[in-house]
Amino acid sequence: TFHVQCTRTFVNQKYYITFVSSESGDSTECVAEEASLILDEMAHRLQLSTVRFFVFTLSKAFKRLFRSVCVNEEGIQRLQQAVQEHPVVLLPSHRSYMDFLMMSYLLYMYDLPLPVIAAGMDFMSMKFVGEMLRMSGAFFIRRSFGGDKLYWAVFSEYVKTMLRNGYAPIEFFLEGTRSRTCKSLTPKTGLLNIVMEPFFKGELFDVNLVPVSISYERILEESLYARELLGIPKPKESTSGLLKARRVLSEDYGSMYVYFGHPVSVRSLTEGKITRSQYNLLPRCIPQKPSADTHEFLNDAAFRLVRIQEENMVLKPWVLIATLLLQNPDGMDLSSLAEQTDWLRHLALAFGAYLDWPDHEACSEVISCSLALHRHLLSVSAGHVQLSVTDAPQVESTPEEAVFHQAVVVLSCASYRNQILHVFLRPALLAVAMQSANSNRKDDVYNCFNFLRNMFSNEFILCPGDSVQDFEEACYLLMKRGVLQVLEHEIVMSASGHSTLAFLSSVLDPFLQGYQVVSRYLCEETNENLTEKEFIPAVRNFALKLILAGRLKCYEALSSDLQKNALAAFLRLKAVRKVKVGDQVTLKVNKIAVNSLEDTLGKSDVTSHQNSWCSRLVL
Repeated sequence: TFHVQCTRTFVNQKYYITFVSSESGDSTECVAEEASLILDEMAHRLQLSTVRFFVFTLSKAFKRLFRSVCVNEEGIQRLQQAVQEHPVVLLPSHRSYMDFLMMSYLLYMYDLPLPVIAAGMDFMSMKFVGEMLRMSGAFFIRRSFGGDKLYWAVFSEYVKTMLRNGYAPIEFFLEGTRSRTCKSLTPKTGLLNIVMEPFFKGELFDVNLVPVSISYERILEESLYARELLGIPKPKESTSGLLKARRVLSEDYGSMYVYFGHPVSVRSLTEGKITRSQYNLLPRCIPQKPSADTHEFLNDAAFRLVRIQEENMVLKPWVLIATLLLQNPDGMDLSSLAEQTDWLRHLALAFGAYLDWPDHEACSEVISCSLALHRHLLSVSAGHVQLSVTDAPQVESTPEEAVFHQAVVVLSCASYRNQILHVFLRPALLAVAMQSANSNRKDDVYNCFNFLRNMFSNEFILCPGDSVQDFEEACYLLMKRGVLQVLEHEIVMSASGHSTLAFLSSVLDPFLQGYQVVSRYLCEETNENLTEKEFIPAVRNFALKLILAGRLKCYEALSSDLQKNALAAFLRLKAVRKVKVGDQVTLKVNKIAVNSLEDTLGKSDVTSHQNSWCSRLVL
């Protein structure tokens, strides 16, 4: 019934049909028929019998995979209330294929309306599974629409019809895709604009946006992600691949956490920021591109919603242990690891981390349990623990293969450290800025902080226009911890602040080194005809040569995600520009600008300033 209603709703929108017909030269009947075919390909066909079978199957799988699935029930109660008041849009974080399966499972188990979920076309091609997903609430969309205005119109009207009718909660991922690094990705605003538009046009009184934070003690795709970051193509989604992956059911993945955040009212969010009267100038059926002000608002709202996801993320002790082991590549004694983990736990809690630390258990026992769960990434011998390859092939490997295997371990471990980066990020930027400025003057430190924040704005979730607010937050957190004294014109480190600032600086060190590697490649190795497509493999080979030559110890510099973000930063800062030549896009490098940026990053590199904090202690 809903599918027929959507067809009628779209076909009745004569503006779309006439517009596309006049552009393409096809008759309106042909365009309407094509629209109907697009809708057939896209639409969900929810069937309760299929949902029940799916839930039964998932229940069995989840019990095998996870020790527990923890849900904040007050969040469920808030969602139950929100669903009754206004249309609801669910916005989960995206770290695993498990995310949308668990969301539907939980809503079913709590007797809430099942969501309709925006899913990629990759899943539709999976025999049997694709149709099961469709009948469980998934609607399928292309990864990119290009210039296909008809497809965009059908898709947009389909989503808005579901929203206006209050048919079911709509669910999509603001980040657009799974994060291979477990850092939050820069949010996409296209779908967010679509679900807000009925409110902008006065068709709905309000819309409730519900951010959902999903975290894992151990991620199912852990090693797969690491290999993707090292250039191994992602396996194509297929039913046969799913069946082959059944071996994961014999593994222990610890606990999973789902935190439903407070509903965010679009009406409250837009108050004083959007003038809705601009939408009254045209009939509601006519699509409108977002104005510059609306686009800015959508971007700001998307960043703030992802920040809410980050702040509500439940973290396990392993993220602290992983952070310390990455900073100590030669390993640590278990006693030292326990001592430093306990220190880091208190620092994280002071900075506002949502940490699930077992009550009434000794720190050494908590660490022992975490090491056991992640033993495939570690070697523990004679009271010494170290990140190492435990499942590599036993045959003799080449130096390149040895680097690859170790990089898989490091990047897998980094994916857990990345889960807590949002907690330390702003204080870490301040710590590195103090070191880079080589001055206690507040203005100098802020300028360095602002430079680093701008440089890493593709790497982390840093809300546009919040530089001063982020700086003040970092100062406040470090003052509260007794690390700094912030005077009217100066920022000085207290006598007890050395260890905290040294740790925070080390948190950003892999990113500083990685960006330096990219800048060095752009200055030393790049040629005039380097295409955008060739860039990532070329930088990876350059970093590999540095590692094999012993000139680089940072395996994270091999990550395609870091390299892509570094290039985006250099493009934004006008040190590199894109030039289209025929069908290819080439990169033109301003070597003077790149060298300047590398010099500034070099001043921030902790590895080149290991003793700098000691010389600047203020008693």
